[in-house]
Amino acid sequence: MKLKAAIEKIPGGMMVVPLVLGALLNTFTPDALDIGGFTTALFKNGAAPLIGAFLLCMGAGISIKAAPRALLQGGTITLSKLLVAMALGLGIERLFGAEGIFGLTGVAIIAAMSNSNGGLYAALVGEFGNERDVGAISILSLNDGPFFTMIALGAAGMANIPLMALVAVLVPLLVGMMLGNLDSNMRDFLTKGGPVLIPFFAFSLGAGINLEMLLQGGLAGVLLGVLTTFVGGFFNIRADRLVGGSGIAGAAASSTAGNAVATPLAIAQADPSLAAVASSAAPLIAASVITTAFLTPLLTSWVAKRNEARAAAEEKAA
Repeated sequence: MKLKAAIEKIPGGMMVVPLVLGALLNTFTPDALDIGGFTTALFKNGAAPLIGAFLLCMGAGISIKAAPRALLQGGTITLSKLLVAMALGLGIERLFGAEGIFGLTGVAIIAAMSNSNGGLYAALVGEFGNERDVGAISILSLNDGPFFTMIALGAAGMANIPLMALVAVLVPLLVGMMLGNLDSNMRDFLTKGGPVLIPFFAFSLGAGINLEMLLQGGLAGVLLGVLTTFVGGFFNIRADRLVGGSGIAGAAASSTAGNAVATPLAIAQADPSLAAVASSAAPLIAASVITTAFLTPLLTSWVAKRNEARAAAEEKAA
């Protein structure tokens, strides 16, 4: 049975298939992975350490010369996500008021579109991208949380820049870079291990998703996910290519992070007048998290295949 080949026929299959299996298991038999021991540690709670190990392995493939370009790429994509989210969210707020349109509010749009799923990004650029794309996560991690959302809503004075969160992401990458640049054999050894970790942390990420939230968010939440991946993704890809990237990093960043569901609560605590709007935004954002977890790999795979086709056509023409 050619299981690996069958999985790889699906766009981003090594990420998507385990993630879907984890989400299905968590939705219909949520206690199955809570038996303790190595089972719970690996399949339920393993995402963070596995992603840390993945970043170390992939960091070993980043040359010191490529680091500044990776930072530029990450910063450009982050700025693109923020500006598009602000334009769309504040535009909806201005035209239709706090209640928004079709159930979509400015708070929900900005919270969902201004950040990205770091684990999903890491898996996708690990499969389709290059060392610059992997290194860009050190800057993209800044949009993981309520900081930029609160800036967009005029509450920047009530938020703290998550510098330690950035440091925490950088450390595994830097350790990997140091090892890889010191010893080419170590670089080869570690970079081979990175792709092996993808299906394991993908399953663990899926085990934190409950598909019932998709129903609670309804069509508005699904629409929010579509906007995040395809409308936001269009600009992210353009921004990525503007600074010399292939577009893969921009596509891979076109998702909503799971912790964005908690962002409306942080907003409501900072500005109690937004409590009602923030409460209604949470299920929409949760639906966007799930929707983008499926759509972003498809977009990234499409960009990668399009790049390959262009390269083949150019080679043929030459």
